[in-house]
Amino acid sequence: MTSSSLTAPAIHVPALEPVPVDGCDVCGALSRQREAARATGSPITVRQCSQELANHPHRKTERA
Repeated sequence: MTSSSLTAPAIHVPALEPVPVDGCDVCGALSRQREAARATGSPITVRQCSQELANHPHRKTERA
């Protein structure tokens, strides 16, 4: 038996996408742009929008 016969085939698992923050205009716009890119079949733009959503800063709220 060779080692290649013991390896399992790769399974594609979709990555989780960042979720827009409610009430944030920037997040809302990026989310709409991402969905439009997905609808037109532009995976690069989908990834770019997801990266921007993930990196978009929001202030952390402190609980009193």
